Amino acid sequence: MTIAAEIAVGLVAALHLYFLTLEMFLWKTPFGRRTFGLSVEQAEATAILAANQGLYNGFLAAGLLWAMGAEGVMGGRVTLTFFLICVIAAGLFGGFTASRRILAVQALPGAVALALVWAA
Repeated sequence: MTIAAEIAVGLVAALHLYFLTLEMFLWKTPFGRRTFGLSVEQAEATAILAANQGLYNGFLAAGLLWAMGAEGVMGGRVTLTFFLICVIAAGLFGGFTASRRILAVQALPGAVALALVWAA
C-alpha cells in the first residue's frame, strides 16, 4: 500500500506542476487558451491572476514532493495530509465556483492519494 500511496502522491504533485506550467507560462498561448476555453482578450486580461494561481499550485506540488522526499509516506503522513487537504479544498472550491471538471481533475486525485496515505 505504501507504493500505491507514493505513486498517487507523485501523480498529484505532477498534476500541480502541470497546472503551474499551464497557468504561469502557457495561459496566453493557443494551447492554454484552448485548455481553459478563453479568448485572446480574456487570456490577456486574466494572465496575472492565472500566474498567481499557478504559483499556488506550485507550492502545493513543492509541499508534497518535500514531504515525500524528506520523510516518505509513513514519516511524512502529517505533512502529506496537510498538503493533500489543501489540494482537496482548492479542488472543491474550484469545482463549485469555476468548473465542475476541477472536482475530477484536482479534488478526486487528492482524495484518493489521501486515502492511500492513510491506508499505508
